[in-house]
Amino acid sequence: MSRQDRDRRQAAASSPVTVTVCRGCCCGTEEKHPGVDHAGQYERLRAAVGTVGRVRAVKCLDACTHSNVVVVGPSGEGRAAGGRPVWLGWVLADDMIDEIAAWVHAGGPGLADPPGLLDLQEISVSRRVREGLPG
Repeated sequence: MSRQDRDRRQAAASSPVTVTVCRGCCCGTEEKHPGVDHAGQYERLRAAVGTVGRVRAVKCLDACTHSNVVVVGPSGEGRAAGGRPVWLGWVLADDMIDEIAAWVHAGGPGLADPPGLLDLQEISVSRRVREGLPG
């Protein structure tokens, strides 16, 4: 194995859990979900995850019927253990934000089961949508 391949593998193994938050089309809008502090929830999630994982916002994940959509992607270690990205729908309540952050701290997909009621929020999306996830 070349040094470059070894470096690439090591970087993948040390990659953190990534939380992708849909914010744009329907998700994260006052029009679709009045009374939800979307910006506040995003900032709260970023603060709660801290340096343990990575939180990013994207314009649209193309799963609008399930808004607000969040995808929790496994760390490199979680992926090596069989973890795959988990798509969550209807993430509107603060307790869901807390559970997502707790899951990231526990290791995320592949290393820990989703806490609380997050497993009830899991949605299935088409392969076309899954493969369109940026990054």
